[in-house]
Order: sequence, then structure tokens, then C-alpha cells
Amino acid sequence: MSNQFTHAIVRRPGENFAQGLTTSRLGTPSYELMIKQHNAYIETLRALGLDVIVLDPQPDYPDAYFVEDTAVVTPDAAIITNPGAETRRGEEDTIEPVLARYRNTVRISAPGTLDGGDVLMVGTHFFVGISERTNKGGAEQLGNILEEFGNTWTAIPVEAGLHLKSSVTYVGNNTLLLIKEFEDHHEFRRCDRIVLDKAERYAGNTLLINDCLITPKGFPGTRKRLETLGLAIIELDVSEVRKMDGGLTCLSLRF
Repeated sequence: MSNQFTHAIVRRPGENFAQGLTTSRLGTPSYELMIKQHNAYIETLRALGLDVIVLDPQPDYPDAYFVEDTAVVTPDAAIITNPGAETRRGEEDTIEPVLARYRNTVRISAPGTLDGGDVLMVGTHFFVGISERTNKGGAEQLGNILEEFGNTWTAIPVEAGLHLKSSVTYVGNNTLLLIKEFEDHHEFRRCDRIVLDKAERYAGNTLLINDCLITPKGFPGTRKRLETLGLAIIELDVSEVRKMDGGLTCLSLRF
């Protein structure tokens, strides 16, 4: 099972991005460094052959550069979310017309909430996190849509971390990269698992782009274990994104 992508949507961070939601205590992020790291991310996607659509900042929504939370894009449809954080509701309205060029769109409606960061696609099966941002109603709406196109899905309670993909990502070769708390979850037994060391939990948010893994810089133990998969590996510095509770997957919509 692999995710073959040809396009990505990203949004540039606004100068007020540091006013977004965060629980991090890693210090105040730098706008200049954030832009540098974001540009490197865009160039990496382009180097991997993706057509990258770059959207302007949304000053009214400091978190809007975390575009992944606004939609779930499958080969069949683009599901526009209803973000779980009230201050982020409205970001999705500017994503829908962009995605409508490539997919039929359908929306998650209130009182259901859904963040794209809680949705992990592994082939035609989807793991959907029930978290602070995604509720049962939103997950069930998404599940019904996925089933219409012949997909399957399971709900996964998220007890730690902002989103499911903060702690679990798909890294190819039927393998999940995950934190220890999810190691023995029965729904993940269908896949092989690489369990992260506690000190390298942040590396759980690693991004698979076709036959390449993009992983956060600074986690040598995780990199060594990822090398056993036989895929190309690119490390990117995302220190400023991390300060805002984000990661590599958050910064783009891939399809």
C-alpha cells in the first residue's frame, strides 16, 4: 500500500502565525526562520515531482498554514472538514474552491467536527482519531463518505497529542511509525510497527511522499530505523512548526 501523489497545496504562514494555538513551551517562534523552513518544505515537495499550489496567508487565521486540517483528500473526493477549534472555523472555506478543481467536494457539518490531522490513510483503509479536535459525529460522517467509495475505516481514541498523526504515521511497506502508547492497539495489528523511543516522539510525524520519507531533523535513532525500509529519506528542520504544535504532515494537502 502506498500513497502516490502528484499535487500538494500549501499556504504561506502569515506574519502573525505565532498568535496561533499552541501548548508548546519551546519558546517564541521566529517568523524569518519559519519562512525559511517553509520554503525548504515547498522546494522538497517540488524536487519530489509534485505540482505545489502555494496559497497566500490568511491574516484572520494565524493557524491557516496548517492546511491539512481543512480537508481530507482521497482518490475519489475531497472532504471539507469542520475544524474542531472554533478559532479555525472558516479556514476551510478558502480551501474548497481550490480542491474543487481536482475533486468533487463534500462537507462535514456541525455538530460534527473533524481535523484532517486525525485522518490516516493506508491504502483504502482509514484510521480516524477521536480527539480534542475530531468528535464521534465528525468521524462517522467521514466514515459514511469513505464507505460510499468502497473504503473502510476505524475510529481510534487519541488520549495524548493534538491529533492522531501527531503520534502515528504511515511510512510505506505496510508499516506504521508510532509512539509506544499505540504499540499494542488492536486496530494497528494489521500493519508492521516501528515504535518510537520516548525521547524521539516528535519524529512520529513523518511524511511519506511516494517513495521518499520526509522526517524531522534531529532524531538519529528514528532515522536509523527508517533506513531499514529501503526508502529515500530527507530530513527537514521544522523547529518553528514544532513550537506551534505542528509537524510535517500538517503543512500540506497531498493528492
